[in-house]
Amino acid sequence: MEKANMVWPDKVTICEVGLRDGLQNEKRIFSVEEKLQLLNAAVESGIKVIEVGSFVHPKAVPSMAGTDKLVQAMEKVDGVEYRVLVPNLKGVERAFVSGIKKVKLTVSASEAHCINNFNKKPLEMMESFGSCVDFATKNNMEVSGAISTSFGCPFQGKVPVEQVENVVRSFLKLGITELSMSDTTGMANPRQVFELGSYMVKTFPKVRWVMHFHNTRGMALANIVAGMQAGITTFDGAFAGMGGCPFAPGASGNVATEDVIHMLHEMGVNTGIDLEKAMATARLAQQLVGHQTESCVLKAGRCQDLVKEKAKHQNNK
Repeated sequence: MEKANMVWPDKVTICEVGLRDGLQNEKRIFSVEEKLQLLNAAVESGIKVIEVGSFVHPKAVPSMAGTDKLVQAMEKVDGVEYRVLVPNLKGVERAFVSGIKKVKLTVSASEAHCINNFNKKPLEMMESFGSCVDFATKNNMEVSGAISTSFGCPFQGKVPVEQVENVVRSFLKLGITELSMSDTTGMANPRQVFELGSYMVKTFPKVRWVMHFHNTRGMALANIVAGMQAGITTFDGAFAGMGGCPFAPGASGNVATEDVIHMLHEMGVNTGIDLEKAMATARLAQQLVGHQTESCVLKAGRCQDLVKEKAKHQNNK
C-alpha cells in the first residue's frame, strides 16, 4: 500500500501531570504516602517528566497542601525531570526550600479566566513573574511557562490568537523558552490545534512547545494527533484521565496518560514508556480515588490484548 503524506514523529515525550492537575479537583485529599505510591509507579513505567504538585495557597487548592512534604520525601531518580506549578514568587521560594529544581509559571490568555483564577489580568500576572525568574536564576532553578485557555475560555468563549501571542512574547522577554499551550476546559478542536500550533511553531522557532489537553468533549486524542502534525512532540497527560481546573466551570479530566501511550504505540510512535505499567498506575489511581474515571484503555483493554484473546479462543476450539 502506498503511504500517505502525513509525517509522524519518531518519538513523543509525555509529561505526567496526574499528581497535580489530576488530583487538584478531587474531593478526596490524598496523603503524601498515597501520592508517593503514584509517583513511584509513574517513574517505574518509564515516564521521564512529572509534575508532582503545586505551591499554591492551601485554602485555594487544599489537595496541593502537602506538595512540599512530597518533594522532600520522594526519591529523585536520575534522568527524571520533576517540576511543580507555582503562581508567584512565594511559590518559587517554597519550591526552592523543598528541593525542587524546576518550576512552571502559568497565566491565562483569557482576561476573564485570569481574573477569576488569580484576581489579576494576564499582563499584570506577567509583570509579577520577573521576580520569580530572577530568584530561580540565582538559585539554579529551571523555569517553564504555561498558557491556560489557549484554545477557549468558559467565560469569554474563543480566545483571539493575538492574546495567546502576547503572552508568549511576555514569557520570551523573561527568557522562558519552554511553553505549554493548555486547553483548560476541553474547548479545542483538531483544526484549531493544527492551525494555532503550526503558527506558533513557525513564529517562535526557539520555543520548546508543549500541549495540554482535557477530554471534556472527547477530542483530546484527536487534538494530540493535530498537534503532532503541527510539529509538536511533547504532551501532558494524567493517569486514569483524572483532573480538572477548580477555577473553570465545566472542566473535566485530562486526557488519560495510558490512552495517549496506547494510541501512539499503535501508530508506531515511541514514547519510552511501558504501557502495561502505565495502566497499572492508572488502576492504582482509580483504586485510591474510589470511583471510575474516563480512561478508555482501562475499560476496553489494549488492541493487542483483544487480538491475543481472539487467537487464544480460536486455538481452544
